[in-house]
Amino acid sequence: MAKVNEAAAMEIDDPNANISDQINPKFSINVLQLLKSAQMQHGLRHGDYTRYRRYCTARLRRLYKSLKFTHGRGKYTRKSISESTVTEVRFLHVVLYMAERAWSHAMEKRQLPDGPNARQRIYLIGRLRKAVKWADLFSHLCSVKGDSRTSLEAEAYASYMKGNLLFEQDRNWDTALRNFKSARSVYEELGKYGDVENQVLCRERVEELEPSIRYCLHKIGGSNLQASELLQIGEMEGPASDLFKSKLEAVMAEARSQQAASLTEFHWLGNRFPITNAKTRVAILKAQELEKDLHGPSADSVSAEKRLVTFDKVFTAYHEARSCIRSDLASAGSAENVKDDLNGLDKAVSAVLGQRTIERNQLLVSIAKSKLTRRRDDKNEKVTKPEELVRLYDLLLQNTADLSDLVSSGRDRKPEEVTFAEECELKSLAFRAERCFYLARSYSLAGKRSEAYALYCRARSLAENALQKFQAHSKTDQVSIFNRGLPSPLFLVMIKELKTLYDECRSYSCIEHATGIIEEVKAPENLSKKISTISLTGADKKVEKYLLEKLDLYEPAISESNVKAVPRIEPFPPAFQSIPRNPIVLDLAYNAIDFPSIENRMKKDKKGFISRLWG
Repeated sequence: MAKVNEAAAMEIDDPNANISDQINPKFSINVLQLLKSAQMQHGLRHGDYTRYRRYCTARLRRLYKSLKFTHGRGKYTRKSISESTVTEVRFLHVVLYMAERAWSHAMEKRQLPDGPNARQRIYLIGRLRKAVKWADLFSHLCSVKGDSRTSLEAEAYASYMKGNLLFEQDRNWDTALRNFKSARSVYEELGKYGDVENQVLCRERVEELEPSIRYCLHKIGGSNLQASELLQIGEMEGPASDLFKSKLEAVMAEARSQQAASLTEFHWLGNRFPITNAKTRVAILKAQELEKDLHGPSADSVSAEKRLVTFDKVFTAYHEARSCIRSDLASAGSAENVKDDLNGLDKAVSAVLGQRTIERNQLLVSIAKSKLTRRRDDKNEKVTKPEELVRLYDLLLQNTADLSDLVSSGRDRKPEEVTFAEECELKSLAFRAERCFYLARSYSLAGKRSEAYALYCRARSLAENALQKFQAHSKTDQVSIFNRGLPSPLFLVMIKELKTLYDECRSYSCIEHATGIIEEVKAPENLSKKISTISLTGADKKVEKYLLEKLDLYEPAISESNVKAVPRIEPFPPAFQSIPRNPIVLDLAYNAIDFPSIENRMKKDKKGFISRLWG
């Protein structure tokens, strides 16, 4: 221990060490924090690699100009960056942003709508090679000119770029795995030190690298991952996982195209519609695979937010299939048989899309019901109002009516289609009862007791009617078309919900009736209390003083931002004040006075001769 302290003291007292530090200063760059900030502020928050590439180009132009490191005017004269060139930290920024520009350009080509073709893929790999070249140069310069932390981060960055290149080339999976693991180990170590923000960024980068590592293990054969598990890994967010997502999507699309060769028919309500277009097959197959996550055995363990995302993907797939069908229908010509098959397939896909829309809206209803009676918690989640449930049930009624009209259209209707339309009618009855119930609750919250009581009674009658029809239908037919020909647990659930709704309507109607009578009885008493407490000055009210009344106290008149309270600066409108006014004069003696006659003082009209004769 003494030797260590002695050696440390010798290093401190050594003048040559200080001179070497002054001649060759060590630069420090927080690489991950710098890149994350630039990426989130300039496009990558929304996956816009074009915007980020343009930012890198503009940033490089500003750096070149500020460093006076331009490449000549007129004729281009390239200037290389070496160890002797790096005299300040901005030269390292130049190399870093050159690598970022090449990488973002490659990712921009990767995100083309139909994917990169052969020429574009060659260009993409060339840009990734360029990014690796600049990343290696950055790592080398940081090892010479940077401090230990900067050198370590630069090495992790170069390993990450090398892994991306090998990942895109579909070869040397063991080398790619080694590079990804090297980057992960560096970020894991860096995540143990520094401030909280840096630790969070390092943990996020480790999580973003995990899917690529697992996929490399899968390709090598060291991991037995299924396709569904790969899809779950691909749900992670972040720029580092975008390349993995694109690769995974390409692999899944290739697998679907191989499976789609066996999908020659689409079955719906006892009908079989041939599928001739390959794009239509792939889209329908993708939708059916996603539906397994919604109706499979593990569907109950999936959160509501993830199920909503899955529903959106299902809608996208079915819309794509329907657009392909309608384009085929437009180019079918005069072939009647082909047109009939395509029209039937379009009707079937539209009906399935309508069913999934109803299921999604029912999921939204269940989420809203769970938040209806909940108070605001620490997360400040929005509490559902009954009006929102009324709007959702309006959407469900519209969706059910549209689906019933779609199934009922056509001349020759099969028994399955008739049963399907009947089930749509039964569902609409249940939705009407639920809508009326929550409409009554909204009136109840508004204090309209008579309207709420009438609506509760109406909802109870609708629930009773729907319950009778559901029970009669379940006795005659134990098979539900909505559940794909299986015994209907859905009907049993709806019967249970209708029974609960009937009981709630009865109890709420009694409560509203009693509350209305109590309010009517207490109305005169409450009115008299309110009248007795009326004051012109408001002196009887025990309220907090206003700002102008407590200027000698250091108390805030405005509450905090998270508290909803009215600022108490000055009362407005101002309170009534008593003021003097002119006296009121009532002349009561006027009618009792006998005034003297003044006719003798009145002026008499003079009459002429003729007027005297006729007067």
